[in-house]
Amino acid sequence: MTHDQQFYIDGAWVDPQSSRTLDVVNPSTEEAFARISLGSTSDVDRAVDAARRAADTVKRVCQELGGKSPNILLPDADLDEAVTKGVKACFANSGQSCDAPTLMYVPRDQHDKAAAIAKAAAERLIVGPADQPGVNLGPVVGKAQFDKIQSLIESGLADGATLVTGGLGRPSGLNRGYFARPTVFANVNAGMRIAREEIFGPVLSITPYDDVDEAVERANDTAYGLASYVQSRDLSKARAIARRMRTGNVHINYPAWDISVPFGGYKHSGNGRAPPLEQRAHNIRRMSDQSPPNLRAFSRPQR
Repeated sequence: MTHDQQFYIDGAWVDPQSSRTLDVVNPSTEEAFARISLGSTSDVDRAVDAARRAADTVKRVCQELGGKSPNILLPDADLDEAVTKGVKACFANSGQSCDAPTLMYVPRDQHDKAAAIAKAAAERLIVGPADQPGVNLGPVVGKAQFDKIQSLIESGLADGATLVTGGLGRPSGLNRGYFARPTVFANVNAGMRIAREEIFGPVLSITPYDDVDEAVERANDTAYGLASYVQSRDLSKARAIARRMRTGNVHINYPAWDISVPFGGYKHSGNGRAPPLEQRAHNIRRMSDQSPPNLRAFSRPQR
């Protein structure tokens, strides 16, 4: 078993102040394969002090701190395509993506149909060890994350959301490993934990709206602001909504991932933009409208 002993703090590899260690576990088998050092309070203090000194010297930093990304399906969207692709985007990497579209807003008169489409899409996914053929979703990263996902699914049930598919526990046929069931909730409202907290697992929440203004207002009513998604047959309508979103990135009609686009968030989702070249824009924040085949960047004053 390998043991990585040092921490990278303030530009250098340093020895930890504590002898405590943590086993790194294969999430498919729950078997330990490596060991790392656990940081003590003094190690954390050293890292925080380095960050403070960077601030004192006006060094720019880029922090990405997670999100709860809304996915607004406009009334004219192709519902089958928009929901099916939304499920796949939410559950990619077993839901462990900081900008995953985990909160789907659909017109109220399309809500039940959207839930049925999401159910079918989720139930087509195969969960298992990532090295097995045909598997779509592997395990989540570890026990702590698995337990957090279970707790949030339980809260959704307790809060009265409609469980469309999935739920607590492992998928059928898997008796070990940190495999979560692909889960879809419907009739989710803004007061529920699953609508407001980052789950970081394969859990999709569907919430109905009565008009587009309401959807935008509710989508922006969050502590996060990393990414948002808009689906429409009319690109001009989608871009009009994109300009109203308080998120660092807006993805229109599920474009291909483009690593050259500046990435970062608003509010509790962090500050700064990656790649580092974007840090040269000292007096603006950028929101990237990602819509095939063109990309546009909209500038806003620094706040």
